[in-house]
Amino acid sequence: MDGDAGKNPAAAVQLGAPARAFLAGGPKQLLIGGKWVPAHSGAIFSPVNPATEEVLCAAAAGDKADIDDAVLAARQAFEHPHWARISPHQRSAYLLKLARLIADHAEELAQLETLNNGTPLAMTRGQMLASAQTFEYYAGWATKIYGETNPSDAAFFNYTLREPLGVCGLIVPWNGPISSASWKLAPALAAGNTCILKPAEQTPLSTIRLGELIQEAGFPPGVVNIVTGFGETAGAAISEHPDIDKVAFTGSTSVGKMITRAAAGNLKRVSLELGGKSPNVIFADADIDKAVAASVGGFCFLSGQICVAGTRIFIQDSIYEEVAARIAAYTAHFTVGDPFSPATTMGPVVSAEQFERVTSYFAVAKSDGAHIAVGAGTLPGKGYFVKPTLYTGVTNGMRIAQEEIFGPVAAAIPFKDENDAVLQGNQTIYGLAAAVWTRDVGRAHRVARALKAGTVWVNTYLKVDPISGFGGYKQSGYGRELGPHSMDAYTQTKTVYVDVTG
Repeated sequence: MDGDAGKNPAAAVQLGAPARAFLAGGPKQLLIGGKWVPAHSGAIFSPVNPATEEVLCAAAAGDKADIDDAVLAARQAFEHPHWARISPHQRSAYLLKLARLIADHAEELAQLETLNNGTPLAMTRGQMLASAQTFEYYAGWATKIYGETNPSDAAFFNYTLREPLGVCGLIVPWNGPISSASWKLAPALAAGNTCILKPAEQTPLSTIRLGELIQEAGFPPGVVNIVTGFGETAGAAISEHPDIDKVAFTGSTSVGKMITRAAAGNLKRVSLELGGKSPNVIFADADIDKAVAASVGGFCFLSGQICVAGTRIFIQDSIYEEVAARIAAYTAHFTVGDPFSPATTMGPVVSAEQFERVTSYFAVAKSDGAHIAVGAGTLPGKGYFVKPTLYTGVTNGMRIAQEEIFGPVAAAIPFKDENDAVLQGNQTIYGLAAAVWTRDVGRAHRVARALKAGTVWVNTYLKVDPISGFGGYKQSGYGRELGPHSMDAYTQTKTVYVDVTG
């Protein structure tokens, strides 16, 4: 593994002038009611570059008082004619303008996100363009939220309306701040809701810049509010707030459970996209070259900090030794280092806390009797760099096969036949995603149907498109993002009876 070359800043892309100007622009504030304001408490926190451990800037640490202000601003905007009474064509125009601004500023946004969460720049560039595409997709939905005319007797005209919920609290994670924000903001706004967006405390920068683009797009004040801060304070205040109508959260299953309990206070709607331990099933008749490359990407993408990571690689026993060795060899050629270097294929994990969590599983794997095929180490010097790691000799009951590590650590597990693959694949509390590798079309469909997961990829991995819904089974959450299904999460149905007799 060419770790030193990967960390060589001489090969890195230089930070552009727009990103430099943003960082130099002083402490970052909260966007509430169309204005950038400090936190009531005056508290700030300091986001860190995980590749260098250097502080990037200061950001306002919002808490309950700031959430109260943001909710009031959002509620006023929801009721104001400038938002409540505009036509769906106007909402569509706002979303399209924001999509164009994101695309126009994609390089700046990508650089800020790479600085803040360590994802290689080539990947964050793609994420920004995909986020613009998501806003474009939902711009079309603003004009296609239909009610129904229901059959009734001649004395009545009976119809339904699909209306916005009201004020939505959107809590997004640190592994893809803008992507996750687009999945929530775009359908919420298309339906006519107003929003409070809270980015993860580790990665607020690209979301703050998105707030500036939202203002540039001309959204009325209070339609989108951004409150940076910590989950225990700002996030908890969103979950508990009696005047928030819906919470959408992406993050860990444990936090999702806390949000569900807190949201019960006013029975606000909740949608959750939570953890995963995805089975990636490779049959003996698969295209092995393709399966090997995609499997490594499946657990190393975003340094393994992705809920759909294929961290349980099930390999049919007749090819287990060969394929596990090939996955290990492919993994060993990953270049870990400076995320601004074009040579880098994997950056750091996001924080010191995450670094400690991921590396703690090396001792867990050893105590359980797993064998290191590759990795299980870190890079010297500054930065939270973990080597991509594959374990063999793993059984499905081991902790590294059952617990979400949220880092570049995978387990290669043998299986006997189709039934065994499905049985082991489903032996998890999670059900977010899965993959099947086979040339047998019938088997592909049978296994895809049998695996209990919200998304199943066949002979591919990590494919996502805004036209198709995304979400989990079991403790991977409920509700769907993307596609037409997400519009159900941000609308409610009203039934109207009209007496037409006079």
